[in-house]
Amino acid sequence: MEMIDLRDRDGKRTGEVKERTLVHRDGDLHGTAHVWLVRYRADRGSADVLLQKRSADKDSFPGYYDISSAGHIPAGQDFSESAVRELKEELGIPASLEELHFLFSHIGYHEQEFYGKLFKNHEYSYIYLYEYGPDAPEMKLQASEVESVLWMDYRECLDGIRNNTLKNCIFQDEYEELAVRIEAYFARTGRPLACASTAVTWAEDAQEELEDWIEEQGIYIRQ
Repeated sequence: MEMIDLRDRDGKRTGEVKERTLVHRDGDLHGTAHVWLVRYRADRGSADVLLQKRSADKDSFPGYYDISSAGHIPAGQDFSESAVRELKEELGIPASLEELHFLFSHIGYHEQEFYGKLFKNHEYSYIYLYEYGPDAPEMKLQASEVESVLWMDYRECLDGIRNNTLKNCIFQDEYEELAVRIEAYFARTGRPLACASTAVTWAEDAQEELEDWIEEQGIYIRQ
């Protein structure tokens, strides 16, 4: 029986603990850890993300493409140790905590019927990035959880999620933020991506809004 801490909107434990099936029956906010594997593609100046195809025996979203590695936070545990554990269990990768780059937190909600029962998923998640380089250990998939894995260009994955051409159970807003963070990560490590244009930066957005307002007001600015 998997027991899970319930969380508030800040991700803190409320003090209430419930069994996993009841959490998804009632739609309680609970913690999860999401680890996204990425690899640099120097041949095309881009990056791939790893998607796992969920086992056909899963109680929710069987056969859907999902986050590289993800899992619930068991009662009494924290996000980071769960992220490391799930990565080892699902993909066979013995990563250290130092190899996981925390990116952001995310709250998502989705409900859908499976096997005649309504499944409510309300997550407070910590999102991590793990770079799968040439020296990374070989993956060993957990057959009960993962049917297969697929490397996909991060931009193509974004398009597939937005256009609903990729059968997936990924929160779109989480992935959109992830794409921005992937670009920032590789730029920071001296490997800027050639197609890094997933979003306008805050500064550029603010500048455009200011210019639009000036134009609407008919204000002339001396150059």
